[in-house]
Amino acid sequence: MAAAAGAGAGALPAAAARLGRAVAAAPEARLESVRALAGLFREEQPREMAKESIFRDLLEILMSASSEIEQADKDSCELVDRDTCLLLIAECFRCLRNACVECAKNQHVMRNLGLISTSVHLIKLLHGMQIKEELLLTALRCSLQFLGNIAAGNGDSQKSIWKCAFPDLFLTCLTYSDEKIVAYCCMVLFTCLNSEKVRELLYPGNLTVALHVLKVYKERLESEWSVTLLELIMEKVSEKNPVTSEEMNLFMRHADFLAGCFKEKCKAVLKLTSAADAEDEEALVTIRLLDVLCEMTSNNGQLEHLQALPGLLETAIDTLRLTHLAGKQAVNIFTATHTMTGQEEISHPAVGFKSHLIRLIGNLCYKNKENQDKVYELDGIPLILDNCSIDDNNPFVNQWAVYAIRNLTEQNERNQELIAQTEEKGLADDSALESMGLEIEKRDDKLILRSVRKKPS
Repeated sequence: MAAAAGAGAGALPAAAARLGRAVAAAPEARLESVRALAGLFREEQPREMAKESIFRDLLEILMSASSEIEQADKDSCELVDRDTCLLLIAECFRCLRNACVECAKNQHVMRNLGLISTSVHLIKLLHGMQIKEELLLTALRCSLQFLGNIAAGNGDSQKSIWKCAFPDLFLTCLTYSDEKIVAYCCMVLFTCLNSEKVRELLYPGNLTVALHVLKVYKERLESEWSVTLLELIMEKVSEKNPVTSEEMNLFMRHADFLAGCFKEKCKAVLKLTSAADAEDEEALVTIRLLDVLCEMTSNNGQLEHLQALPGLLETAIDTLRLTHLAGKQAVNIFTATHTMTGQEEISHPAVGFKSHLIRLIGNLCYKNKENQDKVYELDGIPLILDNCSIDDNNPFVNQWAVYAIRNLTEQNERNQELIAQTEEKGLADDSALESMGLEIEKRDDKLILRSVRKKPS
């Protein structure tokens, strides 16, 4: 390996000189010299030894290509030798991409030369060509890989990319039919994100970028980026800071989409009954979607809108029923257990999932008669009562069940009567009702569920 690295480093001056001579030469000569450099930069030693003149020459080639594309567009004619031009662009970006890998020196040089802004501009031009040839797709893929590499571990480059590319470039690339382009775009987006940019990402007018990432997950790609994005949205919606009316309206407009994702993907969580699928990304996204919906329904400003969303309450009850049944049919993460000593901690992504489903159901029924009745009709009340016992796999499930039952029975005699009848038949745990501050009273041959008030001492 040392000999190979030394050979690569020794060949670098000659390759750089060749590139310098080729800048003004025919496209074929430029293409050959850039390819040679791209191969050398796969090795660490040549990367570290690269001089600024190399990147200046590559910049000149890319700027020349941009000018050719712009002129062809202006004259409404086809680009002369289009294939060679696209190949050359792709090889330039491969060379830059390889030269950036774990090399802060080259990252800084390229950024200072203006290669980031030039690259973003060229990507937009390539998109405008509106052809679906593989050569164009390759050039776009390599350009995004370059942006991802120059941003990796480099805060200044991340800021520069964000300034040049957000939101237009991300919106452009996230809507591509090519899966690799979309995946590389997500890579660039998440490499650049930090706490400051999260607020900008979720600001009115920009949330479309975030939702495109979720839409991509929903339609075809793996969900690695979606999990991260939902965690960022979760951070935003759970902030204690007051939300502006503009932000509130924005969240309400997109709540339908998030709820729709949850309704469509909720059954994926059942994969977690198998230990082998404990890290299934589709299931992880379902869990994060539920977390976000719980937080959104905990905000009075968003609650009313979510309470009226068709199918959300039904989905929560169906999912609770399915996970509860799965936990009874076999021992898995959805099986109620109480064996911990207090020192142990269960580490599994689905810990608390049933608790959060009950929390969501309780939120959706808060001072909402229509949803209270809907839970009754869907046999959701006995299901919640059956989840009142302490469960190590679902911390605080008892407290959330108490909360849900209170919201279900508030000014709702039919739901109160059902719980009273369930308890009398021995189908509900009397101690669970007591923990809720409720008791059954028989009055005129009718069972009444009433609050227990402590007598003054």
